[in-house]
Amino acid sequence: SQPSPCLPQFQSMHPMKWPRLPIDCPVFISAQCCIVLFIGLFFTRFWLISVLYATWWLLDWDTPSKGGRRIHCIRNSIIWRHMKNYFPVTLVKTAELDPSKNYVVGFHPHGVLVAGAFLNFCTEATGFSQLFPGLTPHMMMLTLWFRVPFFRDYLLSGDSASYVLRRWGGGNVLAIAVGGAQEALDARPGTFTLLLKNRKGFIRLAMEHGAPLVPVFSFGENELFDQVNNPEGSWLRRTQHCLQQIMGISLPLFHARGMFQYSFGLLPYRWPIFTVVGKPIKVEKKHNPSQEEVDRLHQTYIEELCKLFEEHKTKYNVPEDRHLEFI
Repeated sequence: SQPSPCLPQFQSMHPMKWPRLPIDCPVFISAQCCIVLFIGLFFTRFWLISVLYATWWLLDWDTPSKGGRRIHCIRNSIIWRHMKNYFPVTLVKTAELDPSKNYVVGFHPHGVLVAGAFLNFCTEATGFSQLFPGLTPHMMMLTLWFRVPFFRDYLLSGDSASYVLRRWGGGNVLAIAVGGAQEALDARPGTFTLLLKNRKGFIRLAMEHGAPLVPVFSFGENELFDQVNNPEGSWLRRTQHCLQQIMGISLPLFHARGMFQYSFGLLPYRWPIFTVVGKPIKVEKKHNPSQEEVDRLHQTYIEELCKLFEEHKTKYNVPEDRHLEFI
């Protein structure tokens, strides 16, 4: 997974210069910086900024659950195009999505960086609106991040899950990295392990709103970082699980390349990512679906995800004998 030395060095700077990324560890660092800035301003001549912001923060507390504030200039920033070109990232369409409907998209795998999900659904870097005209993507994040001063205002360009799916007239795509923070602990090159066996909340959500489910697999997502070995039962894995339960986020010990050398560092490898959007699965609306109905649709979703992976894996350098593994 080593990049070619002839690739332009300046592009290596973009992922680290702009910390506003929806990923576990960099987001954690970004949130810390925002908290330090907020508190630090109280002890400078600019203390009034924090006081005014705190007032605004309290008045605006419930906005994340009421639809947020979409900021198009941020979604269309040239920064994200540079980030897309760094890997690069490509969005692949395999079926039409009716803009008169709302959709629940399951994104797999989570990976360490979630680069495919961010660039495809949080920005216009890969041309989502051109590929799927009439549809507006929304990427879900942990509620925790909406409690961080300053950082929350960037995140508020998104929307809450139920709010998106309740919108009359359709045209909304709700993207969820189903494996979440826990799946990131198994993200390493050459692995296709998905935390999905008992992840059924997104299935129930889709059924309650009658929103079609769309499986999405991002080839190359797990190739961006190496990770310190942390098998189940090891002291490291137990520590990571403990921290996840306390903090709500996982802390994978990852490494890849540096800014000006390729042997070690925290920048991701320059590995192409192909995010393949599958065909929608029809979902019947039920306000209170039974567990049996949820399980049945969940199994259908897994089958469609497997089919998507098998149909496209050889195009993106996955060996024929490799298959998805569910835990």
